[in-house]
Amino acid sequence: MKRLSKLVNTRIGFFALLVFLFWIKTLIAYFTDFKLGAQGLVQYLIVLINPLGTTLLLFGLAFYFKRSRFFYPVLMGIDIANTLLLYLNVIYYREFTDFMTIATMTGYSKVNQGLSGSSLALTNLHDVFYWLDIVVILLLMLFRKIKFDPRAFSHRLAFAFTSVSLVVYGLNLMVAEMDRPQLLGRTFDRVYIVKYLGLDAFTGYDLVKSEHVSQMRKSATKSQLKTVEKFTKEHYAAPNKKLFGIAKGRNVIVIHLESFQQFLIDKKINGQEVTPFLNSLYHGQDTYAFSNFFNQVGQGKTSDAENMLETSTYGLSQGSLFATLGNDNTFQAAPAILKQRAGYTSAVFHGNVASFWNRNNVYKNLGYQYFFDASYFDTSGDKATGYGLKDKLLFADSIKYLQHLQQPFYVKYLTVTNHFPFDLDDEDKDSNFTTTNTGSSTVDNYFVTAHYLDQSLQEFFSYLDKTGLAKKSIIMIYGDHYGISNSENKNLASVLGKNADDWTDFDNVQMQRVPLMFVIPGSGGHGGIYSTYGGEIDVLPTLLHLLGISTKRYIQFGTDLFSSQHDQVVALRNQDFVTPKYTSISGKIYLNSTGKLAKLTKQEKKQLRADQKKVSEELALSDSLNEKNLLRFYHPKDFKTVNPKDYNYANGLKKEKKIEKSKGIQSTSIFSKNNDKTTTDSYSTNAPEQGHSATSSNRIKITNPDGNGN
Repeated sequence: MKRLSKLVNTRIGFFALLVFLFWIKTLIAYFTDFKLGAQGLVQYLIVLINPLGTTLLLFGLAFYFKRSRFFYPVLMGIDIANTLLLYLNVIYYREFTDFMTIATMTGYSKVNQGLSGSSLALTNLHDVFYWLDIVVILLLMLFRKIKFDPRAFSHRLAFAFTSVSLVVYGLNLMVAEMDRPQLLGRTFDRVYIVKYLGLDAFTGYDLVKSEHVSQMRKSATKSQLKTVEKFTKEHYAAPNKKLFGIAKGRNVIVIHLESFQQFLIDKKINGQEVTPFLNSLYHGQDTYAFSNFFNQVGQGKTSDAENMLETSTYGLSQGSLFATLGNDNTFQAAPAILKQRAGYTSAVFHGNVASFWNRNNVYKNLGYQYFFDASYFDTSGDKATGYGLKDKLLFADSIKYLQHLQQPFYVKYLTVTNHFPFDLDDEDKDSNFTTTNTGSSTVDNYFVTAHYLDQSLQEFFSYLDKTGLAKKSIIMIYGDHYGISNSENKNLASVLGKNADDWTDFDNVQMQRVPLMFVIPGSGGHGGIYSTYGGEIDVLPTLLHLLGISTKRYIQFGTDLFSSQHDQVVALRNQDFVTPKYTSISGKIYLNSTGKLAKLTKQEKKQLRADQKKVSEELALSDSLNEKNLLRFYHPKDFKTVNPKDYNYANGLKKEKKIEKSKGIQSTSIFSKNNDKTTTDSYSTNAPEQGHSATSSNRIKITNPDGNGN
């Protein structure tokens, strides 16, 4: 005990004590308050060590103060400040299931409402441990039980200590990148950064990012918007007169096929169709499908696809727009446009946590009225994969919410089961379907999860048909991005009838095709498969024109795929591009018909240079629009800027039901149209977790005012 007392009375001993105690407090927060979702030995090891690097670095700054009257107050001040940061995040997380950004700390966002009157209600008994050590140490210092050590560190030793701290942090970062590549580049979830690098690292990272964004936005001017507006107006494509408005007034159901590539359509494995139901839709007389539709995502992957779908602007060249800029960006997106132009109700169904890709904030800025995330569903046991509720369960369990939405509605389903690494429980696999044997588990399992996804859609469409909802809706189905990466494509080659040794960059680009289908039951049987080249940037104007809503007043980089004026130059996020005849990869031009380098005439070279210029300009202008938040300067006719404070995803549909009842509003929901009888009985699923019935168990969690499942 005396040895310990002597050690604490030295500067290095006192320093070590504070570091140890703060490390313990951080772990308490990690394992009792924050839902970091650590899985496996490596992730648990990272969680245990990630507070050390930044704590050693920050606390070590005190060693640069030689006098004891400065060293001890500075060290205690850093400890108290860091504890305050930790504890405020604990309180904030309990309310919002998210971490405090620089914007929230400076009062710009919702932190004022989140940390005000409700703070006391959010405290827990174990919170005393966040502050107890500081109180005890201050008392011990006051009563001179802890004595000040007059011996100072030289600046050389202090610098050496800083260097060691940076090495520790560097090792942490290296292991984190090994387990989660592009962690900081993609920034798909703040929880991931805290889990891998720690709360201090996240705060520092967010500070740098916020400052960069702030500087860009401060320099933004209306004249910069004029350049963007001029470009989009010049490239506007008028709608196809025959198809304009053919789905007017219908509900819109968007089904987002996770990691689903076009080559899966009509693909047979061992004589069996991988996706028989989607194949039937693809060739259906009421389906308008595209065979040359490309994903255009960057590092933001799924979030980039969503952004293009909702706004017809591109994702960023680095990172995710949702995660980087989504908190306070001004959008003129599909949910808001449809609500303001045609009275649509909007909602998203997604079985993952709300904070993934920062959706809990971005969706409000897009104008989504409802977001039914994982907290609305039972994801316990084997009902979920690593990315959320299994698809069959998502569709089945969503009905009790879908049936209460006012019509017409615009809803989006985000499927997740067909996500890398394509794991599926044996009980969910179709025993009659045999996959490939390529030697790559990624490729082999991909067909299994795609087959499962196909069955999920068939069950959902069966419900739409039984309830008559299908004929009142337009169902848009699209793939968000590739599932099989370039590194695995050679293992896939034999399945596609190709030689792996002959596989080239050209083949990798062609694999970026994903499905796009507009299913419009009862539209006259005039559907078909279009060979038009296009990409995800073109979805919004195409959909709006089918609904009879003109897009001319909005700033959109895509154009209507059905228009005779549609530009078939498809820009990829890395500035490569594809046209019906050529594919440009890093300046090399390939002929699509052969996959070989093209021999070009002077006229063809001139045209391709013009195409490249247009692609580069388009991507740069989209980046400028979003990075500088230029849409805040743009006010199209009859469009009111979205106020995210209008939406609270914790309430579900309860608040709106009360308003209807009190005002005597005539409900247009499916439930009301069914004489106030549930339609969940019309849903049938063979999901083993359900007992083969959508209503077999009470699966839905009741949400508290924080929006978190109890």
